[in-house]
Amino acid sequence: MLEFDNIEYTYPCNTTPAIKNLSWQIPVGRRCALIGRNGCGKTTLFRLANGLYQPQKGVIRYQGKPLRYNRKSLSDLRQKVGLVFQNPEQQLVATTVIEDISYGLCNLGVSEGEMRDRVRATLADFDLEDLAHTPINYLSLGQKKRVSIADVMVLAPQLLLLDEPTAYLDPYQVRQLRRMLNQIEKKGTTIAIATHNLDFVYAWANWVCVVDRGQIVAEDTPEGIFRRSEVVEGLGLGCPLAMSILEALHHDTPTEQALKDALFFQGKLD
Repeated sequence: MLEFDNIEYTYPCNTTPAIKNLSWQIPVGRRCALIGRNGCGKTTLFRLANGLYQPQKGVIRYQGKPLRYNRKSLSDLRQKVGLVFQNPEQQLVATTVIEDISYGLCNLGVSEGEMRDRVRATLADFDLEDLAHTPINYLSLGQKKRVSIADVMVLAPQLLLLDEPTAYLDPYQVRQLRRMLNQIEKKGTTIAIATHNLDFVYAWANWVCVVDRGQIVAEDTPEGIFRRSEVVEGLGLGCPLAMSILEALHHDTPTEQALKDALFFQGKLD
C-alpha cells in the first residue's frame, strides 16, 4: 500500500538523519506495529507517510505512485492515509466534539446531507453520541484520543496510522481501543501503529517492524521478533508480559521468584 524507497530525512539544524537509507513497505491488510526506543524514527516515519514531511532523498509511493507535495495532492493523500498524533490536543481544532468531527468534511466541501449522515455514523461507531455537543476542553485525555481517531475515520481512509495510540489510556480504554481497531479493520482499513506498549503489540499485531537509528532492522511476527534475543536484548526493548510468564512457566517447576522476575522485568513489580 505504502512504499518507502531509500528514504532519508534530516530535521533542520541537525546533522544526523532521523531516517537513513530506509526502504520499507506497509503490507496491505496486516495489523502492523512499529517498535523501537525513543528517538529511533517511528514518529518521523509516520509523518513522512502522511506527507507532513518531505524526504530529502528517496521516493515514497502510495499504491505505486510517487507522492507529490502540492496542496491538492497532499489533501487527496490525507483522505486516504490518516494519521492520529500521540497527543490528541495537537489534532483537535474545533469547539465541540461534533464540530471537530465535521471539520475535515467541511474542508472537503461535502454536502450538508452527506456530512450529517457520516458524522452521525461516526459518533455511533466511536461511542461519542452522548458527548457530541460537549466542549473539547471538558474531555479527558482518553476521550480526546477517541475523538482524534474519529476525526480521521470520518474521512474513510484506506490506511490508518496511529502514533502511540495507548498513551493517556487506562486499561479499560486500552481494551476499548483494541475493539475499535478491530471494527475499523473489518471495514477494510489497513492499520499501522507506532508504540512502546509491547503487551498491546503482542495481543493485537500480526506483523512487527523494529526501528533503530532511522532504519528498519527487523520484521517478523510478534512471536518471531520477541524470541530474537539479539533484537530484544540488543535494543533493550524487553518482552510482552504474556511471553515472559510463558517462558517462566515453560520450566518444569517454575518458582515464585521466576514469575516475580518476569513481572519485574516488565515493570509490573517494584
